Amino acid sequence: MGSSAEQIEAGYQISQKGYGHDGVRQAHWFDNEAPQRTAHTQAFKIMQTPVTQAEYAIFVKETGHRAPFVSPKQWQAYHLAHPYSHVRPYLWEHDTPPKDKLEHPVVLINMDDAQRYAAWLSEKTGRNIRLPSEKQWEKAMRGVHGLLYPWGNSYHSDYLNNADHSPDGTMPVGSFPQGASPYGVLDGAGQVFEWTRDIQHGRATVKGGSWDDHGGVCRPAAHHQRPVSLKHILIGFRLVDMMH
Repeated sequence: MGSSAEQIEAGYQISQKGYGHDGVRQAHWFDNEAPQRTAHTQAFKIMQTPVTQAEYAIFVKETGHRAPFVSPKQWQAYHLAHPYSHVRPYLWEHDTPPKDKLEHPVVLINMDDAQRYAAWLSEKTGRNIRLPSEKQWEKAMRGVHGLLYPWGNSYHSDYLNNADHSPDGTMPVGSFPQGASPYGVLDGAGQVFEWTRDIQHGRATVKGGSWDDHGGVCRPAAHHQRPVSLKHILIGFRLVDMMH
């Protein structure tokens, strides 16, 4: 896991081409991925795609858990680049997800929401289901050889939902079968960032980049952290079965 100097340089070059400037390098976004190292995980299974709006709706209906939501005031307090008008298409009505996004990844859920969904699913299935660790997530997306992208070591903008196409938002999960990882996992680059269970100082590692990011940010090795309480239109999740 992590990145070699060559992979970090590739990430910066891909980003510069996408953004049209070298601000990502100047901000040292990818420097914290080094060094590349061998890590070990126990056996696990992972969802092929992120949890969808429709799947999350079952959880909300059965448990009475709050529907995905963020108020204009709270959104403003996050100091994010997106205006609240970008949030509105993802807001639920009467505990019902947007009808045109049922098969899209659920968003506007914080880390606690994701963990409660995992606990509910564990109880329903009798399995030990959790958010993935960064190590598990990265292995599922890069295979055992630490690929630059799930599909290989070359960037292909047609293999993912990201800002190299007009960033219109999320898409139905699994829309890019050509972007599959060595294990057949989909949406591991672009689409939405995904929560992991790795936390430092109230911030959790999120992985994979989003529909609003260019290619360098969407590499599975990229290591970003966000506050665990954040509810963002760019962050969703998938879960792992720990199998023990």
